[in-house]
Amino acid sequence: MGRMEADLSDFNIDAPRWDQCTFLGRVKHFFNITDPRTVLVPERELDWAKVMVEQSRMGTVPPGTQVEQLFYAKKLYDSAFHPDTGHKMNVIGRMSFQVPGGMIITGFMLQFYRTMPAVVFWQWVNQSFNALVNYTNRNAASPTSVRQMAVSYITATTTAVATAVGMNMLTKRAPPLVGRWVPFAAVAAANCVNIPMMRQQELIQGICVKDRNHNEIGHSRRAAAIGITQVVISRITMAAPGMILLPVLMERLEKLRFVQRVRVLHAPLQVLLSGCFLIFMVPVACGLFPQQCELPVSYLEPELQDTIKAKYREPVPHVYFNKGL
Repeated sequence: MGRMEADLSDFNIDAPRWDQCTFLGRVKHFFNITDPRTVLVPERELDWAKVMVEQSRMGTVPPGTQVEQLFYAKKLYDSAFHPDTGHKMNVIGRMSFQVPGGMIITGFMLQFYRTMPAVVFWQWVNQSFNALVNYTNRNAASPTSVRQMAVSYITATTTAVATAVGMNMLTKRAPPLVGRWVPFAAVAAANCVNIPMMRQQELIQGICVKDRNHNEIGHSRRAAAIGITQVVISRITMAAPGMILLPVLMERLEKLRFVQRVRVLHAPLQVLLSGCFLIFMVPVACGLFPQQCELPVSYLEPELQDTIKAKYREPVPHVYFNKGL
């Protein structure tokens, strides 16, 4: 017991379990916290996880606590609580809900792409889901008004629907496979609008940047632009393999006689296959870039550079900020 207590006395619960400077380390980290099974964890257990994390930070872990219990508590905490505020996130907006939520929406978007009402409906559903995810995983240090959220939501939904409808009309005479790729084009276009619009406050006022000791230095619009760009790339990467490869697979499967006889199973099959892609692509896409970004001070706005020089006696080479997910 003495050895276990010694281990826990040196245990830093906020230190990443895997090296976040490497792509593989980040993928392992996000495989852990985007585990879809955490969505089913009862509220009581999530509250227990938060208490354990807070106690560990204060060095008051209950006697007899095992290291694996702390790792599990941190996994639940990271999956359900916002890294900036510590508040519990809504279930649908959590990254751990990306697989169950995304597989249903992606599967139906890929299945029902032929008729205009279906295209409009499923693009609306997808953008409603994305807007909630973007808001839930924003950098909470930059508040967003209800009006800004509404404008963002309407703009992104309009972009997605317009892209899908427009490309559907343009690809009527194209090979069938091209028409199956229209949902991905609409999703990619909407992500380029939805995320910057939902987080426009960060682009206007800047994102909070800190020194290596987590002391707030100021706000940078350039850092916000970098963080949001990385999130857009991650989201498109998350959707790309499933929405590009799955249509190719379904195009071939639907030529088989036994598949043609069970058309009612086409949609559930696409949902299931979408889930298989997302189980791997959610952590891979989230791990493309570090969540805590490092930015050279020389890249910041001149006035912020002057503030840093005046505040710190020694040169500060880098600042750090949470780019969000």
